[in-house]
Amino acid sequence: MRKGSCCMFTSGVIGAVLLIMGISLFVSGLFQTLIHNKLKGEITLTEDSKIFATWKNPPPPVYMEFFIFNVTNPDKFLKGEAKPHLTTMGPYTYREYRPKHNVSFVHNGTKVAAYTAKIFVFEPEKSVGDPDMDLVTTVNIPAVAVMNRIKGAGFWVSSGISMYMGSIGTTMFMTHTVQELLWGFKDPLLSRLKTIRPDTDEYFGLMLHKNGSDDGEFVYHTGEQNYLDFGRIYTWKGEKMMSFWKSNQSNMINGTDGSGFHPFLSKEERLNVFTPDLCRSIHMRFEKEVELKGIPAYRFTPPRDVLASGKNNPENEGFCVTPKKCLDDGVLDVSVCRKGAPVVVSFPHFHLGDEKYAKAIDGISPVHEHHQTFLDLNPTMGVPVRAMKRAQINIHLERVTGFPLTRNLNSTIFPILFLNESVVIDDASAARIQKLLLIVTLVSHFPLILVALGVILLLVSIILAIRFYQNKPSAKKDTSYAPVSSKVDDQDEKNGTYIGMMPVDKS
Repeated sequence: MRKGSCCMFTSGVIGAVLLIMGISLFVSGLFQTLIHNKLKGEITLTEDSKIFATWKNPPPPVYMEFFIFNVTNPDKFLKGEAKPHLTTMGPYTYREYRPKHNVSFVHNGTKVAAYTAKIFVFEPEKSVGDPDMDLVTTVNIPAVAVMNRIKGAGFWVSSGISMYMGSIGTTMFMTHTVQELLWGFKDPLLSRLKTIRPDTDEYFGLMLHKNGSDDGEFVYHTGEQNYLDFGRIYTWKGEKMMSFWKSNQSNMINGTDGSGFHPFLSKEERLNVFTPDLCRSIHMRFEKEVELKGIPAYRFTPPRDVLASGKNNPENEGFCVTPKKCLDDGVLDVSVCRKGAPVVVSFPHFHLGDEKYAKAIDGISPVHEHHQTFLDLNPTMGVPVRAMKRAQINIHLERVTGFPLTRNLNSTIFPILFLNESVVIDDASAARIQKLLLIVTLVSHFPLILVALGVILLLVSIILAIRFYQNKPSAKKDTSYAPVSSKVDDQDEKNGTYIGMMPVDKS
């Protein structure tokens, strides 16, 4: 009895104590605060942090896919007889290595400077063809760039250049291999111009000089002083702001480079990302919850107003350098940072753009799932578990005075190619994050575990108490008697009364 009552009393006391402690810790949020502060201290761009090595040399493989648009009816288009008809060639896939070099801490260690080199290696097993053999017909971008540069020089100058271009066989469209279009070829027009202007590069390619190069020096906030500043860009090429655009708001360098974000993200946040290829910052908004390799994530994607025209989004007014030639929703003229070449960027197939751009081209049809840009970020760590950066390079074709080749052209945003730069977290990194998230969950929910244990022990104490009182003997003594049978023993009834006598010794 004593053993049962002792267990009942002990479990009750311990259960009550655990219940009170758990509720108190849960209400105070002590453990959650501790684990949050621990993570904020670990997720910093400092040499002793656990993520610094992976930041310098990211382990997940990055792939760059190129999809080239091939023009099948260039002559009819130039004559004004038909819309351009495009077919898509690709993907031509390259493994992208992005190690950071010249890493150094500046501003008393509060910021870190680095260059990110990009090295591309062709992946034939992930590609549809051989870029050295596959031919593509597209806009003669060097010729269009030359015409665009001398557009305001006057009729006679333009006519003279036009005759010169005709004499060397320059046309509005060109045919080259995918390799040449991407990584460069010697252009006859540029070679002739080099004799006049020695600073002219006689080679042209959409990715010319980009293999093994970098986008310049970035200086990042380490996040040590404020976790919200983790990875945020402080300067690019030594400048806090750009000078390409018309307004200070448009020239601002906002956010990170997209490789990482601060921990404890919320769905209401506006995530800013600076993209050197676009010469501007863009923002992203929460779209939905997803999961990859057992890791929960928030999907952030650019909303429609990111590339909206200034008339529909006043924030973008500064991106139109020439007010009378502002473009409509979904496209961005980046000629100001492309040495005057009439390059226009958009999302693939003019996704989120004005319908007129897609309708002007046969073979263009935007699909949200295939053409959107997005980041899947674990909200606890701020780490990308999957990312798809998709962009389309276009050339603005229009009639240029003095160039008969352009006489039938209307203003057309002509697609050249679109790319998909993607990354998915590798299995080893995913396992580490899963383990860390489990620890975070257990520590954060430790008060609830105490509450659960306290409730269980109290239930055990109650059950023991019930059993104890059920098995306890009555305090009154049992004084009942068994009834006496009124019957006479059967043997007595048969034999009558028998008196036993002992023999008497007579001697």
